[in-house]
Amino acid sequence: MARAAAPRPRLARALRALLPLLVALAIAGCSAGAGASSGASSSGSASIPASAVTGVPAGSSSTASSAGSSPASASFPLTVRDDEGASVTIPRDPARIVSLAPSVTETLFALGEGGRVVGVTSSDDYPAAVKSIPQVATYNGVEMEKLVAAQPDLVIGFKGITSTTDVAHIRSLGLSLVMLDATTLPAVFADIVLVGDATGEAGIAQSLANRLSSEAAAVTAAVSHDARPRVFYELDATKSIYTPAPDDFTTDLIRRAGGDPITSGVPGVYSISLERLVAADPQVIVLGDANYGTTATMVAARPGWSVMTAVRDHAIRPVDDTIITRPGPRIVEGLEVLARAIHPGAALPSLPPVTE
Repeated sequence: MARAAAPRPRLARALRALLPLLVALAIAGCSAGAGASSGASSSGSASIPASAVTGVPAGSSSTASSAGSSPASASFPLTVRDDEGASVTIPRDPARIVSLAPSVTETLFALGEGGRVVGVTSSDDYPAAVKSIPQVATYNGVEMEKLVAAQPDLVIGFKGITSTTDVAHIRSLGLSLVMLDATTLPAVFADIVLVGDATGEAGIAQSLANRLSSEAAAVTAAVSHDARPRVFYELDATKSIYTPAPDDFTTDLIRRAGGDPITSGVPGVYSISLERLVAADPQVIVLGDANYGTTATMVAARPGWSVMTAVRDHAIRPVDDTIITRPGPRIVEGLEVLARAIHPGAALPSLPPVTE
């Protein structure tokens, strides 16, 4: 998949794997076009009520053949409006689906549609069955010949992973492409519903989204009365320092997990200066890059970091970045992991696993 101008959390693995190239390209925000200034303010710390997660909307689908039918009983041809505002017509119940993002693949499998998936990306790693599915996209973008060879009835991409150039090319081929772009936790749930609508599994998708929304609300409620520490979520700090932008869904997740997220303060900008980070003085440092070898000891030994409260208090906590920064059906598990990292002593609910 082609990289966006700014390293979004769902691209964190690509960022770390291709860090030299990314640094050479001077990663900046998609809209701001420059790194954060040291004077920008941090994200707000308003408490997020548990009820804010509930009320998952149904997808905006409509059937061309029967306009009055409900999403749960929708027939094809079917038209849905995706997250980019495009009206996408799906001519028939899709028997062959290509996923252009790992989160999309996980959603399809969670909806019981894994058997229809005929193309994935080189980043897909869950569930195990994806290993046997042909790869039609890499970090460099969609391989159009392979995509066409897969003969998809439906292609589903994700903004920031599927490049605008590839989006235009796929649509020029006459393929049905639905684009997702969740920037909040409720939007992640809404995208699950959208995928269900597009695949003819609206009822299953709505039930899954409602369940996940309820579980997320329970996690948020469990930490809602605790103090909200200032939290720095580290995506990478090999060269520059990267953390979720203020308008990224991971930042929303940190708030719902009971933290006050430290960001660049500029929408679309994922880099933060050491000076700004020191001034923000994180009380908890969450290591999203722990999967790639970063340890608390390494962080504490960095020049200039010893003055931070989190370092002095040994509040540097590793997490599994994949389930936190992948906007799919395991996102509530990611919320729980974040809540435990931010509030280690909290009595959090025990959540059932999402069925593959």
